[in-house]
Amino acid sequence: MRFGVLGPLEVWTDGGEPVRVPEAKVRALLADLLVEPGRPVSADRLAADLWGDDLPGDPANSLQGKVSQLRRALGVKDLVAYGPAGYLLRAGPDAVDSARFTTLLAEGRASADPRERSAILGQALALWRGPAFAGFRDEAFATAAVARLEEERLTALEERAEARLELGEHGALAGELAGLAAAHPLRERLRAAHMRALYLSGRQAEALAAFADLRARLAGELGLDPGPELTALHQAILEHAPRLRPHAPISPSELIGRDQEVSEVRATLGTARLVTLTGPGGVGKTRLALAAAGSLDGALVVELAGRHRPGSADTDGVAEAIATALDIRDEAPTPEAPAAEVPRITRRLVGALRSRGTLLVLDNCEHLIEPVAELVGILLREVPELRVLATSQEPLALTGEVLLAVPPLRAPEPDAGLATLREAGAVRLFVARAAASAPGFTLDEANAAAVAAICRRLDGLPLALELAATRVRALGVRGLAERLDDRFRLLASGRRDAPARQRTLRAMIDWSWELLSEPERVVLRRLAVHAEGCTLEAAEEVCAGGEVAADDVLDLLSRLVDRSLVVTADGARYRLLESVAAYCVERLRAAGELDEVRRRRDDHYADLAERAAPYLRGEDQRRWLERLDDESANLRNVLDEALHRGAAGLAVRLVVALAWYWYLRGRHREAHRAMGAVLELTADGRVLAWHTGFALLDADGEDRRERSRRALDLLGADPGARGMAAWFLAFTHLNFGDLSASEKLAEVALDDFTETGDAWGLAAVHAVKAGQATFRGDLAGLERHGSDSARRFRRLGERWGQVQIGDTLGFLAEVNGDYERAAALHAEGVRIAEEVGLFLDVSFRLSGLGRIAMLTGDYEAAVRHHERALRVAQERSHTFGVQFAEVGLGMVARRQGRLDDAEAHLNRWLEWTRALEADYGVALLLAELGFVAELRGDAGHARRLHEEGLAAAHSSGDPRAKALALEGLAGARSLAGENAEAAALLEQAARLRASAGAPLPEAERRDVDRVSARIRG
Repeated sequence: MRFGVLGPLEVWTDGGEPVRVPEAKVRALLADLLVEPGRPVSADRLAADLWGDDLPGDPANSLQGKVSQLRRALGVKDLVAYGPAGYLLRAGPDAVDSARFTTLLAEGRASADPRERSAILGQALALWRGPAFAGFRDEAFATAAVARLEEERLTALEERAEARLELGEHGALAGELAGLAAAHPLRERLRAAHMRALYLSGRQAEALAAFADLRARLAGELGLDPGPELTALHQAILEHAPRLRPHAPISPSELIGRDQEVSEVRATLGTARLVTLTGPGGVGKTRLALAAAGSLDGALVVELAGRHRPGSADTDGVAEAIATALDIRDEAPTPEAPAAEVPRITRRLVGALRSRGTLLVLDNCEHLIEPVAELVGILLREVPELRVLATSQEPLALTGEVLLAVPPLRAPEPDAGLATLREAGAVRLFVARAAASAPGFTLDEANAAAVAAICRRLDGLPLALELAATRVRALGVRGLAERLDDRFRLLASGRRDAPARQRTLRAMIDWSWELLSEPERVVLRRLAVHAEGCTLEAAEEVCAGGEVAADDVLDLLSRLVDRSLVVTADGARYRLLESVAAYCVERLRAAGELDEVRRRRDDHYADLAERAAPYLRGEDQRRWLERLDDESANLRNVLDEALHRGAAGLAVRLVVALAWYWYLRGRHREAHRAMGAVLELTADGRVLAWHTGFALLDADGEDRRERSRRALDLLGADPGARGMAAWFLAFTHLNFGDLSASEKLAEVALDDFTETGDAWGLAAVHAVKAGQATFRGDLAGLERHGSDSARRFRRLGERWGQVQIGDTLGFLAEVNGDYERAAALHAEGVRIAEEVGLFLDVSFRLSGLGRIAMLTGDYEAAVRHHERALRVAQERSHTFGVQFAEVGLGMVARRQGRLDDAEAHLNRWLEWTRALEADYGVALLLAELGFVAELRGDAGHARRLHEEGLAAAHSSGDPRAKALALEGLAGARSLAGENAEAAALLEQAARLRASAGAPLPEAERRDVDRVSARIRG
């Protein structure tokens, strides 16, 4: 149980849940016991404190009743104990916030490090939720405790202010201490801290006025003069004493994840006189500049953010700010002055700097970019030894300027492991700040995914991560990650000692927004409708309109890139950080433009998908695949929004245009889900055909023939759309193992493609017919259709088609024993597929290479190819590719004599293949398992497997499959001593192979030769 008296009386469980203590007297009793927790209070005193002169008839009994009520409310009977000395509350030193406050004060005062002292005192002050013992301040039992605690609080505020002055945080303190000094005008220590903060912020006149006000108050109210320390401070301010000014401020906390950048800045300052750190707000430019300058001699920091409103200062105003930072006074003697045309204050500044080899750090220049640039140009020209390190959201654009873009901290990839997470800069910062906010927090397997998601969604921006880390104590990392869609409400409070623009996520972006011109704001907010960036073409189409012409968009984008609000990669794509995008969507909605801009975006990406579709079936296939890859997030976003609002027309346009792209990229499940969602909105034959085909590719053949018939019926007499639908259904039915349905659909496709003269369609349908011939064991048909298809695809320059038909012709070469040609065709297929990014085809072609290596006896290469094929298929969750590769590994294992491995690989896929009703595949698996049984000497089991395999081979209609089953049966019969029957079976198998025009090649005679040798004895 925890108790709070630094504010209204509160009670919480150890888990942070509030505990209600009803009834005023019971709450007063608890407050009385908390004045000195752990010390007993006599019953008489408690009764007097509760009832005063109006004691009840039986005070002891009445008090006992209130104690009982308190115990029930707390739920822990022994928490309020009674002894000879009276009642006491058994609360540990950390259970009461006042005791914790006192402990932290002692810890902070004991630290010699101003950063640590400020942090600990800040923790102590953060415990206060309002006036101490609020609600009981006027009670006699609380008066002394309230006075003591309030005095300690004021002293802690003074001590922390002094520590922060050592850290160079005078800019924030000048404003923060004003109200406190006004509330406590006679506290000299507080006044001294405020005067120093004002002076160090360049507000000398106000600092002197503060002293005059205090002197007048002391004389008028108390008849006293200011103390010697304050008087000495006043004199030092008059004299601009160097002791008053800290040099490069000390960062308030450890700089994490920036070691490389610090070294780069220092190295660049060794060769360049003007270095500007650019980057978006909150990326840590100031912290990096302070860290880089901290170890360099003569570094002087000038904070410009709080000195002037955007656009309100001229060169003289900036020069005055720098002169104040350098303690340059009007009467100060200076070396030879520069040219007379240079303004007076600038001349004084130049004169002072000429005698020093100074590094000048100008922080937050973006709101004064023109006068800062003008002044820096003069200073660099007139003071040869001067170096300037500037931080700004945009460059100063001066000759010789070296720009160093400060990137966000590295955020982890979605699939990164725990060890990788620990090395990511964004994760390291978030975990360190979360541990400071929620002691005991560590990164582990349980919270790693949530931490990684937070770091990614906050773009690795240090300020956003630090704001988020403060919420871990209340929400935990999972709760925090789940609430990031409402990030501006969630990250609405931060460090009290930070500048106002850095206390909330919204304030951080507001600062940048206010610096923009209206056309820049228009383009920026309209960019927010894009997901993961856009091209210049997209920006011009979507962002133009109203006061922004399309021809102006490029220039405005360039200015936004310069201001670090838009991220660009090689000038090809323009992207907003996620937090900036969320902010701009709010601005877009407030401007009343959201729906119209989204409509323009939707039209652009639907047009793009439709424009790309025909190129995916030609020689520009690779370029357009990559173009759609780049826009994948935008296309998915547009489709998701269309489905959400029920825009059936737009959704149909998108899924039909993207269907072949999804197929080529192996994103079959994504396509199937999208098509299914569209079919819930409308009935469309094209969408139904694609949906059915993608289901087959995912091994879902339910109602496949009826759905195919209905899709073609919906397409009616449109030969173009019907031909493509019929072809894809024929292709996927064949892949599924339904030869009969595939053949009928292919005929429809052939007729329609012939009618429309679709060159790609004719090449594709002949490829399917070659595959059908393969299933039937029709090698002549395979060669005829395969050669026709290959010629057509080559003329078109279509890479996918060449890979497909190359695989089919490679199989024919394998059957004919031409392993060199088969290997060359498969290797070419791998090369093309990798080049174009057809990774599922990479897997199949690698398995094909593995089969050829197995047949030529190179088992090591066979295993290598099949294992790589398996990895590629597994990475893309492609079940058919995984099956093909693992069956190949089983076949290689059997030939190597690793029978247990072979059986494990093959058995894993037997029931799956049976469920597909893929007779050809079932026949192959049973034959391989039958040979395993035979090699183990189990004639009975081998015979049963081969007999079942023969039945499947008959169903497939492939004479080669039948021959393989008969050869396996011969092995089982010979093992059982039935040599005559075995010999007859081998002869029958040879006749079947001859009839198919595919006698058994020498490399594949291993099993037949073994059986033949056994027959001969």
